[in-house]
Formats: sequence, structure tokens, C-alpha cells
Amino acid sequence: MSKTDLATLRMAALAAVLAEVMQQGEDPGQVARKTGLAWSQDHRRMNTGQSSLMHQRASRSPWK
Repeated sequence: MSKTDLATLRMAALAAVLAEVMQQGEDPGQVARKTGLAWSQDHRRMNTGQSSLMHQRASRSPWK
């Protein structure tokens, strides 16, 4: 088997695996982009010096 044949087979196998993963629903590469639980978001905001999540959510819309 030549190098080009081996490379073609390797690329086809990779494409098949990626196609199978994409059919299962969520993209595993996007897991880190999710915001997480409110508790996690709040602590991340507080550790970076921002206001709490409760304050941020309340400040966006007026009280009715």
C-alpha cells in the first residue's frame, strides 16, 4: 500500500468517526463553552472582580 492510499484511508476513517459523533447530538468540542450552573457562574464572576450574578440579572430589567 502506498503512502497516499494509507493517508486516504486514514482521512476516511477520521471523517467516519466525526460523522458518527455529530449524529449523537452534542458536539464534545463545545462542552467548555457552556456557562455551567448558576453557582459556578456566580463564583467565577466574584473571583474576577465582577458583580454577583444576581446583581447582574436584576440590573438588566426594571422591577415591575
